[in-house]
Amino acid sequence: MTEYEINIGIEVHVQLNTKSKIFCPCPNQIADQPNINICQICSGYPGVLPVLNKSVVESAILAGLATESQITPRTTFSRKHYFYPDLPKNYQITQHTDPICTEGRIKIKTLEGQDKYVRLTRIHMEEDAGKNIHAPQANASFVNLNRTGTPLLEIVSYPDISGSHEAKEYLKKLRLIMQYLKICSGNMEDGAFRADTNISVRPKGSTQLGTRCELKNINSFKFISDAIEYEASRQIALIESGQKVRQETRLWDAKNRMTITMRSKEDAADYRYFEDPDLPILEISPEFIQQFRVVLPELPDQKLDRLILSGLSEYEANILIDDLELANYFDAAQKHTSSKHLINWVLRNLMGYIKEAKINLAECKVTPAKLAELVELIEQDVINTSVAQDVFELTAQDGTSPSQIVEQRGLKQIGSSAELEAIVIQILTEHPNVVADYKSGKDRLFGFFVGQAMQKTAGKGNPKILHELLKKHLAN
Repeated sequence: MTEYEINIGIEVHVQLNTKSKIFCPCPNQIADQPNINICQICSGYPGVLPVLNKSVVESAILAGLATESQITPRTTFSRKHYFYPDLPKNYQITQHTDPICTEGRIKIKTLEGQDKYVRLTRIHMEEDAGKNIHAPQANASFVNLNRTGTPLLEIVSYPDISGSHEAKEYLKKLRLIMQYLKICSGNMEDGAFRADTNISVRPKGSTQLGTRCELKNINSFKFISDAIEYEASRQIALIESGQKVRQETRLWDAKNRMTITMRSKEDAADYRYFEDPDLPILEISPEFIQQFRVVLPELPDQKLDRLILSGLSEYEANILIDDLELANYFDAAQKHTSSKHLINWVLRNLMGYIKEAKINLAECKVTPAKLAELVELIEQDVINTSVAQDVFELTAQDGTSPSQIVEQRGLKQIGSSAELEAIVIQILTEHPNVVADYKSGKDRLFGFFVGQAMQKTAGKGNPKILHELLKKHLAN
């Protein structure tokens, strides 16, 4: 593969979380029963007229601004013709000649850790199709039109991606941006964020792109990465053996870890595009765009830079930005404490507890303010880290504030040097043989004395003072 270049362009379908569908008032939501969120418009009845949902346009503008795209001032809708049982009109309303957004870019990290921009050729609005459900045992197929008319943004990149790592980085970043904008759930299992990956290979140094194959309907980053690796190797093997790569759509067989032919790939001419006569030209003024520019939220790259500047490592900051809910939790907690130890409690204790308890962050009773309160109790030497672990667990059980738990249970650590010194002297007097062994060079026995001290203080002794006192008396 070192003699070849891989060129990958990705078409991502982002399912918008608007209240209603793109051209009708039907609810835009997942339904348990088939064919209940439908009407004459999304079911394709003759003579009905579509009406554009304004929220879809607003979401498209937000996506365009967040990806540094140009917003098209005058845009139209087209009809894209193809014939599937789940497409009741036998055409899809989409945008063809003048999409709402063009020439954007997404910054990713290469395998070597360098910044790279993946260019976007377009973002356009369109409606989704329905869903075919096949029942081989009954020798029957069924059509569910609930998803028909669901609003989508299709985000199309140039073939700037050169490997599975970059493809995964690109998709993760794009998905995060959509989640930060709050226009898409990003749930790949539900099909809210799905990618069609176009792959071609060419000899290094060649200026002409190779014949591309499209990998369709892959619903996880790992599977997309695996499929790219396989497909690139398959195409190279064909070229090396003197055969030609056929332009086609292929599926990923996760069980056998290989791509398989689905159908020959259509060209644009096969779709017989023409402008939809039922939808008016859409004009977008600079003033309308500016309304969204001023409310654009903090995006993943901006949040990453801010967190690193606040003192977090790049590793810690990346963990936070990959989970918007967790990042917001940390920001909320940081309003109550400036402790550098807060991030450790978030990433270790909080995340560990949520995983073990099998709950989501919103269900956790250790709120940002309560976790910050706990961290401040440690910072102020009210309790030590060992006691804090127990307090965290108690707060997580019923939401009682850490300060209240410490007060009710008498958990304040012993910080009096005189009181702790008496305990240290008592321990050394009770274990003369261990003291002798320590002084003979067995330094590891220091931990024994610390353990004894914490036991006698019921875990409430100030560790820093105990260490100082033990070193002082063991040196005599």
